[in-house]
Amino acid sequence: MIRALIVDDEEPARAKIRLWLSQQPDVTLVAEFADGLSAAPAISTRIADVVFLDVQMPGLTGLELAAQIETSEAPLFVFVTAYDAHALAAFDVAAVDYLLKPYDQERFDRALERVRERLRAPSRSAATVQFAQQQSAGRARLLVPTDNGLRVIESDHIHFLEAADNYVCVHTSVRSYLLRRTLRSLLLQIGEAKFPRIHKSTAVNITQIDTFSPLFKGDYELRLRSGKILRLSRRYAPTLFSLVGR
Repeated sequence: MIRALIVDDEEPARAKIRLWLSQQPDVTLVAEFADGLSAAPAISTRIADVVFLDVQMPGLTGLELAAQIETSEAPLFVFVTAYDAHALAAFDVAAVDYLLKPYDQERFDRALERVRERLRAPSRSAATVQFAQQQSAGRARLLVPTDNGLRVIESDHIHFLEAADNYVCVHTSVRSYLLRRTLRSLLLQIGEAKFPRIHKSTAVNITQIDTFSPLFKGDYELRLRSGKILRLSRRYAPTLFSLVGR
């Protein structure tokens, strides 16, 4: 059975997909959501093989939602949109398909057949996630876990990032958040020009840097505006200095 999930802020749009999926003997609808924030945990836990994802939603767009998913855990995506430019861009970077509103059942069935074909072949779903991350680079927002679920934070509020295996600790002025992401994936999303690495497992928001102090063998002590001290490795110093104009 193909496990499907719907994310669309419009109930009539969800109802249409729900009805047409119910007519497919090899498809089961596992969940549906009216916003990206609610859908994110379900998508990241891999409960679905394919996600019918609205591009334009309040709060968190479809592309922003797709950008939060670790590429190794990404389902297939069928983008649903009323904006042709978004649809064509998503299709070109290997989304399974896109449904341009308004669409009929025949067009929906063709998209579903593409899903079946893709599931029979090696998945290229990671390409859609990478595209979404590249589209949001430099102006990205992150979904982070809190005691009450998830919240969205602006990347401008992040001071620095620390990686440990497949987790990244996101440090802000208020608190720190632990994400099950790789640092490489996260930097692709928020932009390495704004968050350059200062160590293989650490990246810093360049707007938060206050001073540099040389240590030994080319390393530096880096002080943030918050007073936090970090170590700048000589391997990453030239790149960082070129970005800050030093």
